[in-house]
Amino acid sequence: MEKKLVAYFSAEGHTGKVAKSVAKQAGAELFEIAPSEPYTAADINWKNPLSRCNKEKFGKKDVPFASEVENFGEFDVVYIGFPIWYYTAPNVVITFIKQHDWSGKKIALFATSGGSDIAKTAEKISPLFVGGEVVSSKLFKPSDSPTTVKEWLEDMAE
Repeated sequence: MEKKLVAYFSAEGHTGKVAKSVAKQAGAELFEIAPSEPYTAADINWKNPLSRCNKEKFGKKDVPFASEVENFGEFDVVYIGFPIWYYTAPNVVITFIKQHDWSGKKIALFATSGGSDIAKTAEKISPLFVGGEVVSSKLFKPSDSPTTVKEWLEDMAE
């Protein structure tokens, strides 16, 4: 039986809600990719060119995360969840991806967004999963129900 992990970053709670639903329905362990220095509302105000999220994204900075996944090597399937920032994953998620060995793992990406698409995001970050295989990507909107998560998981199982 495959061992599964849901690793997610959630800035405002939307992605966290989906991540919990994915973990419950997939029978996966849950891990929050939390930045070492938590974000404030001002930090994630993308309309302010001097906000932390903008400085990180445009400065291409690695953002350290607060804790490590125990026994990461034991997982066969890893679901990675995040809000889409500038058509890609937030830097804390990119840092998480770069600091793990993806050899032999199946990776399923999911994101939340009010307007962006995940296709470009998946294309941009898939090369970072060296040795792993991105098998699916799905965008969830705030209005999506747990049934949408169930349908996505069923589609991947086929």
